[in-house]
Amino acid sequence: MKQGIHPENYRLVAFKDMSNDEVFITKSTVNTKETIEVEGTEYPLVKLEISRSSHPFYTGKTKLVDTAGRIDKFKNKYAKFKK
Repeated sequence: MKQGIHPENYRLVAFKDMSNDEVFITKSTVNTKETIEVEGTEYPLVKLEISRSSHPFYTGKTKLVDTAGRIDKFKNKYAKFKK
């Protein structure tokens, strides 16, 4: 491994899946502005739209996730190319 290219400021961070409110804690260097209390300890918070607990590949369930109308924007943008 190359020396001096990896960050040294790893700390415990809480990641929250907003679709099912599951929280998991892991080490990360991500910068956050919010915090959350989990089991009496306060952690920096990162909000996720999708995680391993809600992703269709891992759950086996299909689920349509359309954030801010991305699918509609795509369809409108490429509607002119329809035959």
